[in-house]
Amino acid sequence: MSGHSKWATIKHKKGALDAKRGKIFTRLIKEITMAAKGNGDPEKNPRLRTAVAAAKAENMPQDNIKRAIQRGTGELPGVTYEEITFEGYGPGGAAILVEVTTDNRNRTVSDVRHLFSKNGGNMGNAGSVAHMFTKKGDIIVAKSAADEEKLMNIVLENGGDDLLDDGDSWEILTDPSAYVTVLEAIKGAGIEVEHSELGMIPSTYTKLEGQQARTMLRIMEAFEDYDDVQNVYSNADIDEKDMEEAAG
Repeated sequence: MSGHSKWATIKHKKGALDAKRGKIFTRLIKEITMAAKGNGDPEKNPRLRTAVAAAKAENMPQDNIKRAIQRGTGELPGVTYEEITFEGYGPGGAAILVEVTTDNRNRTVSDVRHLFSKNGGNMGNAGSVAHMFTKKGDIIVAKSAADEEKLMNIVLENGGDDLLDDGDSWEILTDPSAYVTVLEAIKGAGIEVEHSELGMIPSTYTKLEGQQARTMLRIMEAFEDYDDVQNVYSNADIDEKDMEEAAG
């Protein structure tokens, strides 16, 4: 159903994320540091709790997590980061959201604008596409890992919003506040999760095929490879065949 979820799931299957584990750790550390500002207790800080859970899911050492929290609370010295969300368009008018965490706003603004134009996109004004997205917990489970009834019961009993049929997978959507609870309940039931994130889910999708699909995937890859980028989201609906060819 959601193009960005399928893309992330395919990359996960092919091990592309594991090949970039160092970059994943860097992004997670930035998120923990930002989330810990003002409150370093994960039990009383939902954003920090989610960030720590994501870090643990990637097997980040506990010492790394602790230091990131201490940098956020000011107990340890560290870089001062700023969060910025950029909005723009890809081929066919497909919407793109790029979330960055940077210690140099001017550099990042220039770089993001260049990445849009270089790869066939256009950077838009603030508010141009953000209204098309809603923050949700997004969990992907292969159909071979759980039957619909069992998974639906877990989702509903733990405050999830919906269970969607996504071809070979189930896609579970949750309110941000219920994301970690639902994710832990699914894993606690012995069900393997292919991909999970707290991210921006589009309300509508733009179908892309052929060259337009390849251009959109190139744009998203370019942003994912940029060090300051934390997350990239799009409302592009791209066939799995096109995504598999790009991922391969």
